[in-house]
Amino acid sequence: MEHFPIRTDLALESRERLEADKDEMRGVIFEEQYDEKRNVTITKVKIETENGAKSIGKPIGTYLTLEAPDMAVPDEGSHREVSEVLAEQLKGLLGETIESVLVVGLGNREVTPDALGPEVIGNLYITRHILREYGNYAFPDKKVAAISGIVPGVMAQTGMESLEIVRGIIKETRPQCIIAIDALAARSVKRLGRTIQLADTGINPGSGVGNHRKGMNEETLGVPVIAIGVPTVVDAATIVYDACQDVDKIPNGIAGMFVTPKNIDETVKNLSYTISEALNMTFELNF
Repeated sequence: MEHFPIRTDLALESRERLEADKDEMRGVIFEEQYDEKRNVTITKVKIETENGAKSIGKPIGTYLTLEAPDMAVPDEGSHREVSEVLAEQLKGLLGETIESVLVVGLGNREVTPDALGPEVIGNLYITRHILREYGNYAFPDKKVAAISGIVPGVMAQTGMESLEIVRGIIKETRPQCIIAIDALAARSVKRLGRTIQLADTGINPGSGVGNHRKGMNEETLGVPVIAIGVPTVVDAATIVYDACQDVDKIPNGIAGMFVTPKNIDETVKNLSYTISEALNMTFELNF
């Protein structure tokens, strides 16, 4: 695939590309485990050095990928199990008890493949206002984090960078950490709607479709940022290349086009519940 650009937001796929090309991967640690009971494969790509970051094309940090074949199927039982695994991994990344968190739903609610973030916020149990009103009496039997949520929209709707909006909210509410939810682009169509990536490096809104916005990370926001993303689109040029294995046969007009599954509406809806339930579990909201 020499000279052919691979567009992917998944660190796992970037690592697979290097392995296929037999490129050097110093400074990159890879681990994989399979949860047989819950049918979820968990992989960790940990980038430890600048050389590793340059090879993978992503910042230094930890990237966890959850892959479950049944994730795109409307099955409440299997989704519950994925939520449990996601909550466990998220707690591991956070590394401490969080008392206040701001969940940011990135994306455009009007464009279905980009609506994951707003949909998660719509399903999330928000608690900050309840705790401010009633204190510990609101949840007497458990310790619950103060959860707030925001859907900042996209620049075409607001005229503002998502970073600017979130920075203002942080100044007023002072959360301990940010959880940013966004749709991603994958290299493989098999991973669409069946993969969840967690990263402790933050996120660049719009990067999956080449629409780079200012990054949300600890450096730009002043608090730790955990990114949760699900691939909902794949580059059309990649699909054509996989079919013909010839870069010269890729039409010029196909550049910048992205493909999404025909059942993306249902997939985004199901995954938004899976992720919001995992967040509720993480911050001690078990129903």
